[in-house]
Amino acid sequence: MVGGTLPSMRPPPRDQGTSSRLARQRRRDTEIETRIRRLLHARGLRFRLVVPVPGRARRSMDVAFARERVAVMIDGCFWHACPMHRTLPRTNRDWWQSKLATNAARDLDTGHALEVAGWAVIRVWEHENPEAAADAIEALVLVRRAGSSTVSRSI
Repeated sequence: MVGGTLPSMRPPPRDQGTSSRLARQRRRDTEIETRIRRLLHARGLRFRLVVPVPGRARRSMDVAFARERVAVMIDGCFWHACPMHRTLPRTNRDWWQSKLATNAARDLDTGHALEVAGWAVIRVWEHENPEAAADAIEALVLVRRAGSSTVSRSI
């Protein structure tokens, strides 16, 4: 596993309410994802969703512009350890710290693998302005269409 190993067993949930709340968290089609996709579509940009990352099992790009080789990763602040909003639960702190560090390391590895494969990567955090994200994505797609070299950035 990239970035360390997790204990083989998850710790028991503190209570059923916490467990069911975490189970209801969306993995895809989150509010920020759908807002950004609507904005991109309204600008005439066409893309694919949940595209597998070449050479990395069980990993995918949230939004992909295949011809231009632009990958968009839209990350939740908690699950991907946002530098601005990083928090750790009070219970099972060691397990969560390891889990979130592993997620962040996996994100870095995924971005690197995409760049090596010739993709430009934009990482968008859930707290970011969807309009600004769509602006950055559109600009990168247009640059790549024009034939510029690989560019990677986080907005």
